[in-house]
Amino acid sequence: MLLALTAASLAVSFYKRPQSKMTPTFASNFDALSGWRSALSRRLGDLAHYLTEHDLADGPINESLVSLGQRLAGEKLVVAFVAEFSRGKSELINAMFFADAGRRVLPASPGRTTMCPVELAYDPEEPPLLSLLPITTRLEGLSLGELRAQPRAWTNIELNVKSSEELSNALKEVMRTRWVTQDEARTLGFWDDARPSENPPLDGQGRVEVPEWRHALINYPHPLLKQGLVVLDTPGLNAIGAEPELTLSLLPSAHATVFILGADTGVTKSDMEIWRDHLDTHNLARFVVLNKIDALIDPLSTAEQISQQIESQRQATARTLEIAPERVFPLSARQALTARMARDREGLAASRLTDLEEALSSQLLPRRRQVIQQVLEDAVDDVETHVTRRIGDSRRQLAEQMLELRGIRGKSGAKVRLMLSRIEDETAEFELCTTRLQALRMVHARMLKDALVGLSGDRLREEVGQMQEAMAASILNLGAKKAFIGLCNRLRALLDTAQKNGDEIRDMIAASFTRLNAEFGFGLSLPKGPELERYGRELALIERNYVQYLGLTQALRLSQPKFMEQFRRMLVSKLRVVFENACAEFELWSKGASAQVDSQLRERRRGFRKRREALERIQSAAGELEQRIAEIETQDQRLHQYLTRVNELVGALRKPIDLSSLDSFDGPQKTEDGLLRLSLPPSDEPVPMLLRHAQG
Repeated sequence: MLLALTAASLAVSFYKRPQSKMTPTFASNFDALSGWRSALSRRLGDLAHYLTEHDLADGPINESLVSLGQRLAGEKLVVAFVAEFSRGKSELINAMFFADAGRRVLPASPGRTTMCPVELAYDPEEPPLLSLLPITTRLEGLSLGELRAQPRAWTNIELNVKSSEELSNALKEVMRTRWVTQDEARTLGFWDDARPSENPPLDGQGRVEVPEWRHALINYPHPLLKQGLVVLDTPGLNAIGAEPELTLSLLPSAHATVFILGADTGVTKSDMEIWRDHLDTHNLARFVVLNKIDALIDPLSTAEQISQQIESQRQATARTLEIAPERVFPLSARQALTARMARDREGLAASRLTDLEEALSSQLLPRRRQVIQQVLEDAVDDVETHVTRRIGDSRRQLAEQMLELRGIRGKSGAKVRLMLSRIEDETAEFELCTTRLQALRMVHARMLKDALVGLSGDRLREEVGQMQEAMAASILNLGAKKAFIGLCNRLRALLDTAQKNGDEIRDMIAASFTRLNAEFGFGLSLPKGPELERYGRELALIERNYVQYLGLTQALRLSQPKFMEQFRRMLVSKLRVVFENACAEFELWSKGASAQVDSQLRERRRGFRKRREALERIQSAAGELEQRIAEIETQDQRLHQYLTRVNELVGALRKPIDLSSLDSFDGPQKTEDGLLRLSLPPSDEPVPMLLRHAQG
């Protein structure tokens, strides 16, 4: 979500506050976060380049740095907007992110507009595009995560970002519906005989209106989307036919949710059901919006009375949802959009939108920064330990050579021959370690294979299959919840067993390293072992998100083969990510331990070869001794300089970044009226597509 933020690539003119007069918007603070990550990425690149240029890092360390760089570059901030129909979600998104277009970008007319989940993001590898997944793909039983990797499954519409009218018209496609028979609606999941009161109405021909599309992805070169923001606009979650993966995967993976209510209605019964069923979890950064406060304006009431009414509604909403009143934001999205398009400062202040933007900035963005910083510090600690150990071992070998060479100053040729003979003996003795290392590798490989069996894809599919059998054995799948909890318990046990095996492998390798260091002069030190606790937490989150949907109603749906297959695929795709990541961490740690042995073995052999070559040159030329001593001193000084420079680069990564000093971060720019205004890319800027970031 980052990388060089230049003025041309951003194409953004933010309002820059006069000295401490105005509050930063979410847009400007998000821009600052991106600038911080951009500077961090450059510093990380400097460190990686220096280590590679001077051969100071082995394969696993390089892989770790590459992985960290990719994470920084691909870091996403997902904000989901959730509400029942006609609460103003799309209008709020327009006001916050797309007022610069001069008109509504997302459809936001009275009645139901967003008929399918819509993701707004940016992928520079593709052109501006609206990608639509036909609703008929539900018949295939594939999850959204699987279909993201199948471009042919999507219908693509190119977007003309230079024309706000054409852009707006193209995006109206997300409103498209189709009429199907009652049987087709039942097959697609939009008709449930067990809940007749919730089924959609029939037309005169007995048909049902359903969405044309199952999911929509909008690749739009907006400055904030370029920097990694992902906006998720959801349709009503409680309607029959709501996409299961939306509530089981996309929403739980969001970093924040904005729940929109009507200021005139407060928390309705359907609103409360959405809150309780989908958002009532402390894992989400939740913000509640009371939209349409302009509807409360009464010409017969004073401004003070209207303000008191809004505050009363705010307090009542907070009590009903059992959250702090500071998390409830009364505002008017329509008024904010109008004010921003007209560049009306007073109208924008009256809309109260900036209060929500300030809260998102102050509560959400610092938390993301802390997470990134912690990941970075952990990786940097490993790099620093590795480089310090590697350079220290090389300097120790140089010191041994120096003592050896200084010891033969003024000695006869016989003394040199004796030293050569001793080096040959030491080399032969050292090579005895290869037998020990081979045995270590064999034991390590066997223990690693045993540890990874429980994390394999085959074992995962086997466990999910066992859950399906348990569900099928119960009447109408009424034991679905119990079977799913049993699956999670077994998977948790597999992670615990893998962690235990990892600890045993580490203890075995640590004991072997100690003996190798003592007997053969290695400088081996074992890095921290694989830590699988966080994958256990991810599994617990999946369990919490899924288990609430396995009550009586869903059990009846699970009895349908197609729905059951979709549920299984969706679940397996989520669990596979957890177990594959756990496997990858295990293997990377194991590779790091092995690479350290190979690296030091290679360095020691190189050291023996250089000692032998130096003595052979000294034996054949009288002036070689002092020259070789000078070379060793120079090499030692160079290694000391390497270590000093690496410490400087590592220190720079730990040092706080002053954004005002960054060349590539120009920060918010002032406009004449002082309003936030985001401009579309200039006509000559290449603008490309679709972030299919697989959240499954």
